[in-house]
Amino acid sequence: MAVTINTLREYKQRGEAFSALTSYDATFAQLVSEAGVDVILIGDSLGMVLQGNDSTLPVTMDQMVYHVSCVAKGNRGSLVMADMPFMSYGTTEAALENAAKLMRAGAHMVKLEGTGWMRDTIQALSERGVPVCAHLGLTPQFVNKFGGYKVQGRDEKAADLMVEHACELEAAGADVILLECVPAALAARIAKAVKAPVIGIGAGADTDGQVLVVYDMLGMTPGRKPRFVKNFLAENGSVTNALAAYAKAVSERTFPAEEHTFKA
Repeated sequence: MAVTINTLREYKQRGEAFSALTSYDATFAQLVSEAGVDVILIGDSLGMVLQGNDSTLPVTMDQMVYHVSCVAKGNRGSLVMADMPFMSYGTTEAALENAAKLMRAGAHMVKLEGTGWMRDTIQALSERGVPVCAHLGLTPQFVNKFGGYKVQGRDEKAADLMVEHACELEAAGADVILLECVPAALAARIAKAVKAPVIGIGAGADTDGQVLVVYDMLGMTPGRKPRFVKNFLAENGSVTNALAAYAKAVSERTFPAEEHTFKA
């Protein structure tokens, strides 16, 4: 059975956690989906882990379309979510045109980074049959505005505003909310405030799902590792075993653990 938006909603209603991982090619897409991971994200993180850039900003729409088409061919039943790259949804018209390209390439849902300003765009996409994931918290496309990769929503005002934005974007038509690098208590609060499934990365164990960059959870990323990352390959001996162990740990809510989360 293929995973759909309804599958994720049912997970949330039953209180069961679901897993997500990035993939950028057909081989990893097949391995990830056959391991039981529910969602494959073709992230613009490919700009860093594949292209060697220091941010996601250089990634183009043509590159995203190419990688989505590769993943779609390897996928064996996971829901395919695709990032809309930097400035590809700066206007509603651009968002509609570019989302159509990603959906034609094989995406089942698109992901946008931002806050309340995305309301009209999300509504327009939703009304035209494009499922949307709204990405809040640490949004890498805004790294230059943030002045670096920093935990978001630590003070009361910022936390309240993030809850407000999550509710606004859900009301506009967002089917999924993704929270990156926010305090665990805030993520839990947002997951309760919205009916949409909430996916976390560095957002504690109380979200409805978890996502990681596949190279991070396989211990392949050089340099300093983010706090929210666990190397599943080190304990499991093979890539296929590591992917299955990740899906199982998320499902059983043994990952993320306390050491992978942030406090306010």
